[in-house]
Amino acid sequence: MLNSHKYDFIFFGAGCASLSLLTRMIRSGKFGDKSILLIDREPKTRNDRTWCFWEQRPGFFEEIVYRKWERISFRSEAFDSALHITPYVYKMIRGSDFYDYCFSAIKTQPNIEVVYATVNNWWVTHNGIELVLDDKTYLLESAIVFNSIYEPSISRNDIRLLQHFKGWVIASPRPAFNPREATMMDFRVHQRYGTTFTYVLPLSPTEALVEYTLFTKELLKPAQYDEELRSYISAYLGLTDYEVKEEEFGVIPMTNQRFHFSSRDKQATWQIGTAGGQTKASSGYTFQFIQKQSEQIVNCLVAGRPLHSIPATPSRFRFYDNTLLHILYHDQLPGKKIFTDLFRKNDAGRVFRFLDNESTLADEVKIISSLPTWPFLKAAVNQI
Repeated sequence: MLNSHKYDFIFFGAGCASLSLLTRMIRSGKFGDKSILLIDREPKTRNDRTWCFWEQRPGFFEEIVYRKWERISFRSEAFDSALHITPYVYKMIRGSDFYDYCFSAIKTQPNIEVVYATVNNWWVTHNGIELVLDDKTYLLESAIVFNSIYEPSISRNDIRLLQHFKGWVIASPRPAFNPREATMMDFRVHQRYGTTFTYVLPLSPTEALVEYTLFTKELLKPAQYDEELRSYISAYLGLTDYEVKEEEFGVIPMTNQRFHFSSRDKQATWQIGTAGGQTKASSGYTFQFIQKQSEQIVNCLVAGRPLHSIPATPSRFRFYDNTLLHILYHDQLPGKKIFTDLFRKNDAGRVFRFLDNESTLADEVKIISSLPTWPFLKAAVNQI
């Protein structure tokens, strides 16, 4: 199965994290003489997910941004408003475009070997890396391993919520959407399952991605997502005669599990993506954190600096995330109220900086003072 037994870099998983990092390495032009192995279960061919994020300037993947919006809306009974987000732009990248872009770059590199197999197990030995692929064991030499395969914590003290979502790309027979404005959060849907909202990303006047999203401890039954999507589209978009052109479903962990960039028990192995803590615990946002980490890794490799020199995220952001997770997990305050207050009492730029872990202490004082004091104070004490 493998063409070699010695690699400079091995990537476990070919999702957003591995492909982002590997594509940046290719574009740098500095790794053409390195032997690289990329392993994933199956080829990436489907449009199986959508990444949405905000940024202030053209990013590394600007070429494949499918849609962008300079205005977003937040909707709930207590606060319903269009938000001008300058200097930010809200952007959307489709999974299929991302995979095509990255693998097109990979295919130009004869030094990169792509293998489709299941990584059943792996460990470091004094001779190298012992790797079990599809029940066959290989002994490999590798300088660096990047692992993006997420393994949930089993600690009894960990809080674990799931962000799960079902999305439909729908086509209306008549103009029904404003392509210049995306609905980032619509909390007018019922909250009986927990924190629940819908977002609507117009692709044209007649097409949009409508996504039903929840932060809860358990998944719904498959039919329930469809029922809630139909209900929302009928009640709030006023559509009944539409075509479902595409579907997507995803689950993102929201947890206070401690992640480590470097693996303590496996030398020269580095955790990236969700496995390396690049999913923001309190919101589920991942794409931009992966891009920041990927850029830092490539800069270190090119400059010959050790990867452990990459600075960790300031600990106060983990504290904020854990406090909010505690409140949501223990139902101490509705998520609907928290996010409504957040956007109603702060400008969008401040909220975006906070969610990006780029806020100043002055920003954070204003954010914290805009939220209900007593529930957050009690939850914060539990994190100390």
